[in-house]
Amino acid sequence: MTHRIAPAAAAVTLMLSTLAGCGGSPASSTPSSSAGATDSTMSPVNAKTAAAQAAPTPPAPPAPPAPPLAPWLAADPFAGLAPGDGKVIRVGGDMTAQVERRGDAFAFGTALIDTPLPVGYPAPTPPGAIELKRYPVVRRAQVSGTVSPDMASNLAFFPLFNHIKRRDIAMTSPVEMDYSNLRTRIDQEERPIGPSAWNMAFLYRTTDQGPTGEDERNSNVVVLDAEPVTVVSMGMQGGYALARTTDAVLQLEQWLAANPQWEAVNEDARAFFYNGPDRRNKDKWAEAQLAVRFVGDKKK
Repeated sequence: MTHRIAPAAAAVTLMLSTLAGCGGSPASSTPSSSAGATDSTMSPVNAKTAAAQAAPTPPAPPAPPAPPLAPWLAADPFAGLAPGDGKVIRVGGDMTAQVERRGDAFAFGTALIDTPLPVGYPAPTPPGAIELKRYPVVRRAQVSGTVSPDMASNLAFFPLFNHIKRRDIAMTSPVEMDYSNLRTRIDQEERPIGPSAWNMAFLYRTTDQGPTGEDERNSNVVVLDAEPVTVVSMGMQGGYALARTTDAVLQLEQWLAANPQWEAVNEDARAFFYNGPDRRNKDKWAEAQLAVRFVGDKKK
């Protein structure tokens, strides 16, 4: 007897046979990669890494601007001052030292100046401090010499004292000493052996006291009006000897080397001696100074 398969059953049988021959199942009908094939897709992590490597390197941020120069380095702080005006700017050394004003007198620790300064003169620089100072025009009586400056008290002091006594000029402070060619004798870090010449000067309180010119009785004493001058100054305390002045001058030279916007006008130096023999040496107040000018930034 011949058995016939129903059409629906035959179709199912044919489908199962086809799938079996392909080694698959209904769930495996979606194509898949073989075990050895390379996956063409990329994980999110790898994609970010590749993008970062391909992106250009951003430029470095700009350097922060240089701090602004101090006003006394950016421009001449003394420009435009009248001949009778003085001015002081602290620029180095002991930046916190303060001078006490007591009427016409000045005090700093055990140091004291109780003789009036010429009208318009700036306050004395405290020991250990460095200042830029502008001095006004001043009338001065001076005596010149070439022997050791430490001998000047014998050769110049009494002729000057007699001069102001004859003219009834009150004593002022400081006594000024100018040292010619002192700086040319400085060899590296060694003190100079001494200046080639010097002037000792007593200062008049005002420029309208008495005439200028040679003293009527001693031609070695000459009265003149010194022009305004800008200096870099260092305060000192102790005995009045040239060695102390030259030590301070070396420190002023170092300050100029570190601040090239300022330069020395010449090879000279000067010192201010504020006290007389009535003060103990350790309490005596003085200053060493170099005449300077503002030259700005030479690199421009």
